[in-house]
Amino acid sequence: MSGLRIFVNFFLVFSLCILVSSAFGAESDEALGAIDRANTAVASAYRAVLEAEEAGANVSGLLNDLNLGVYALVKADMLYRAGDFDEAIRFADLCYDSVVDVAAEADWLRVSAEVEGKRRFYFTFAASTFGVCGIIFGGLFAWRLFKKRYLQRVSKMRPEVVKE
Repeated sequence: MSGLRIFVNFFLVFSLCILVSSAFGAESDEALGAIDRANTAVASAYRAVLEAEEAGANVSGLLNDLNLGVYALVKADMLYRAGDFDEAIRFADLCYDSVVDVAAEADWLRVSAEVEGKRRFYFTFAASTFGVCGIIFGGLFAWRLFKKRYLQRVSKMRPEVVKE
């Protein structure tokens, strides 16, 4: 009977260990999934901010928000490694929520910077064309005026005979 009792106790402890590990495994997998989702969101937000900066947008405020999101992601990763899966999920979700807004705003800033750049290009092109035409026509007008006055002055001059 003692052998059967040992076997039953061993079986109950083994079953309890499997049940506990599967329960923690589900939370662990859920926390790891939330951290992976937040990490992917941070990477896409970083790309969006980089594209907005390349387009000429002012992204300093977005970088502050992105840094806060990355801080939350690091905190979630540390809590996951410490075994606090509920807090890790909370910080990963906080990171995801803040970074998704950053990505959307960065896309909007990129588009508006591109539109502003095109507008500036067209304005500069028109102003340069107008300026070059003004210089050409102003130069021609000034030359004609100078030529007319010069001819009038030359025609009023009398030749003098000078003895050496």
